Amino acid sequence: MHVGICGNIGSGKTTLAKMLAKQFNWKLELESVEDNPYLKDFYEDMTRWSFHLQIFFLNSRFRQVKNINKAQQTTIQDRTIYEDAYIFAQNLYDSKFITERDYQSYLTLFHSMIEHVAPPDLIIYLKADIPKLVQQIQKRGRAYESAIRLDYLQNLNTHYENWMHSYELGKKLVIEVDHLDFVENVEDFSEIVEKINREINGLF
Repeated sequence: MHVGICGNIGSGKTTLAKMLAKQFNWKLELESVEDNPYLKDFYEDMTRWSFHLQIFFLNSRFRQVKNINKAQQTTIQDRTIYEDAYIFAQNLYDSKFITERDYQSYLTLFHSMIEHVAPPDLIIYLKADIPKLVQQIQKRGRAYESAIRLDYLQNLNTHYENWMHSYELGKKLVIEVDHLDFVENVEDFSEIVEKINREINGLF
């Protein structure tokens, strides 16, 4: 199986993906954040670096999905290729950080790529409001993320809600994490695992 975990910046995707990989003995595919050469520049000058950043993420995600589709082991992926296009690239375009010409070039590449990969069997969406996202972002203390604006996070949340509402490529599980602490609270993590087990059982 291919399980995708999605959600806004600071929603807890990477942490939960690692915990679930250990819990279920799944292979783990993490997002290329630390080795992304454009990320720091992007937060300092979004107009200049948006297109470069999104191309890097899209290519990285495409390689991951190809490997996942060929793998013999269930894999959990930290963020999906669809989020790259329908959430982040679209948000940057709507916010005038990506030009019409670059956005259309990006979409052409994206649509060519997804013809060659299968969608996840299950998508887990971590839904969080802005205060939770800000708390988590501050807690992990990445210097380049200190420049993230609240309206940027809010716009991403809006795009996530719209995308999840219309998503029909496979099963989806929405988990509201505002009042959960699945790292420190065993009961919260067990509740998530139970929900995922129910969804997985329904796939067979």
